[in-house]
Amino acid sequence: MDSETDMVRQIRALDSDMQTLVYENYNKFISATDTIRKMKNDFRKMEDEMDRLATNMAVITDFSARISATLQDRHERITKLAGVHALLRKLQFLFELPSRLTKCVELGAYGQAVRYQGRARAVLQQYQHLPSFRAIQDDCQVITARLAQQLRQRFREGGSGAPEQAECVELLLALGEPAEELCEEFLVHARGRLEEELSSLESELGPSPPAPDVLEFTDRGGSGFVGGLCQVAAAYQELFAAQGPAGAEKLAAFARELGGRYFDLVERRLAQEQGGGDNSLLVRALDRFHRRLRAPGALLEAAGLAEAATEIVERVARERLGHHLQGLRAAFLGCLTDVRQALAAPRLAGKEGPSLADLLANVASSILSHIKASLAAVHLFTAKEVSFSNKPYFRGEFCSQGVREGLIVGFIRSMCQTAQSFCDSPGEKGGATPPALLLLLSRLCLDYETATISYILTLTDEQFLVQDQSPVTPVSTLCAEARETARRLLTHYVKVQGLVISQMLRKSVETRDWLTTLEPRNVRAVMKRVVEDTTAIDVQVGLLYEEGVRKAQSSDSSKRTFSVYSSSRQQGRYAPSYTPSAPMDTNLLSNIQKLFSERIDVFSPVEFNKVSVLTGIIKISLKTLLECVRLRTFGRFGLQQVQVDCHFLQLYLWRFVADEELVHLLLDEVVASAALRCPDPVPMEPSVVEVICERG
Repeated sequence: MDSETDMVRQIRALDSDMQTLVYENYNKFISATDTIRKMKNDFRKMEDEMDRLATNMAVITDFSARISATLQDRHERITKLAGVHALLRKLQFLFELPSRLTKCVELGAYGQAVRYQGRARAVLQQYQHLPSFRAIQDDCQVITARLAQQLRQRFREGGSGAPEQAECVELLLALGEPAEELCEEFLVHARGRLEEELSSLESELGPSPPAPDVLEFTDRGGSGFVGGLCQVAAAYQELFAAQGPAGAEKLAAFARELGGRYFDLVERRLAQEQGGGDNSLLVRALDRFHRRLRAPGALLEAAGLAEAATEIVERVARERLGHHLQGLRAAFLGCLTDVRQALAAPRLAGKEGPSLADLLANVASSILSHIKASLAAVHLFTAKEVSFSNKPYFRGEFCSQGVREGLIVGFIRSMCQTAQSFCDSPGEKGGATPPALLLLLSRLCLDYETATISYILTLTDEQFLVQDQSPVTPVSTLCAEARETARRLLTHYVKVQGLVISQMLRKSVETRDWLTTLEPRNVRAVMKRVVEDTTAIDVQVGLLYEEGVRKAQSSDSSKRTFSVYSSSRQQGRYAPSYTPSAPMDTNLLSNIQKLFSERIDVFSPVEFNKVSVLTGIIKISLKTLLECVRLRTFGRFGLQQVQVDCHFLQLYLWRFVADEELVHLLLDEVVASAALRCPDPVPMEPSVVEVICERG
């Protein structure tokens, strides 16, 4: 009973599933039933139509067989009649050919006449032994000769353009005219038209009419001459292709000759643009000039027109680099002239002039702005939109050897050479070069060595991506040259300023009678002037250079008296016992003292700081004073005056030098040398000397 109950449950579940399946797919079953019913009806109709088609095909086949059987006998006759009809039409064309040719010639339809002649030529040639055909051939030859004459006349008149003349030549070739002769005549007429274009361009270069701008000139040349040359070359190659290499060489020589004349005119016009500083219009003109010559260059590779155009562009680019280099040099010289005027104007007007630091900043910024402007101007030659910028020269040599080496490195070296040339000018007071200019140039070259050269070359390398492997000047080499120039200028500045002060000291010593001079009561005015000038130089150098390093100075430097004073006093103490051998002993003692004193190098190398510069100037000045003292003979009061002057110099000059002992040693030598050349060496008391110097 349990099994039966379970089975009944399963049967009910299956019935329920079937009922659900039927309900869900009821529409599909209905649609499928309708489709099957329609298919039965369609196939029944299709069978009926196929039966009718088979019946019709059988009827058609029967009719075709009966027609073929009926016409079999007449087929050959119909074929023969069709052939005779075609032959009669050809004969009718041949008999009507003279009148047709005459009518075409009268109407000017030369192309149609040539086509008629071409269709009948072979037949007339083949059957010329027959009298009737011979007569037609003779008439056609007469008409053809007249046609050729008219075509030649039209060709020689040259009133039409290149396409029309090419059509005339094509028709003449089709009429059997000699190709060699037509080739020569075609080039002669083409030369005449192109020479007219060249003459028109040349007239625009004359001095009387104002020449158009270079862009307009190249546009006219490109549309007129270059366009005409392209048409001539294309027509020649199409018409005279059968001439072979000889004809191609003749066309290449023709294009090479006229292209050379065109290039000369373009170069003459481009040469008139070398004076301007803006390259934009020139580069656009060169770009169009180069683009226009691509087509004839591709048509006439043997003529080398594209290569010649590229050479012209490269030559113009080199000339522009040279022009910009000259412009940079002129700008640098102009800056120097402005500095000279700025330095001279206040001195003439008695006013205080501009600061050297401001002048240096103006010169540096002006030069840098000119360099950047020149780089921007020549960078137009390498712009991507310019047709010739992808040429090997502009991707390599132009950037490395032209811009970097020729323009930038060349200008920096030229600037250094110009600055060094001031070192060769006379250094006398009132000479050609103001000392302040030497100082400013030395600082400018030093700034270039420390930063500016590296910045300019880095800027150049970034703007002009150099792909050339040729060697270039290293930055370190240029920096070394600039530093050497700065050192020479600063050394020359020291010599010039030292010479100015030395001249004052020399004249003050040579123009005074030291034997009969009065007892000193004041410091001589020249010594005050020396201190004033040294102070002015100190201020001037301090505007451009750092202080520098000094040795530790004693606290009583300004109150110190010379050690040579004691030796002078010793000589005074021993003076009453002078004998003929006494001076010899005194000289011996002085020479022994010099052996143990430190040797002073007057013209030692100058370092780039204020203390070193002032030390060099003071050494030259005091050494000059020493040498002048050695050439004079002093009385007692003359020696005392030297003693007062040297003490005054010692009071003020020690603060300017790196080592105060240097001033003391030189002034000691001056006083000692004066004492050696004094018959009565009685020094003044140090306290009196100090009082006179303080009062002075």
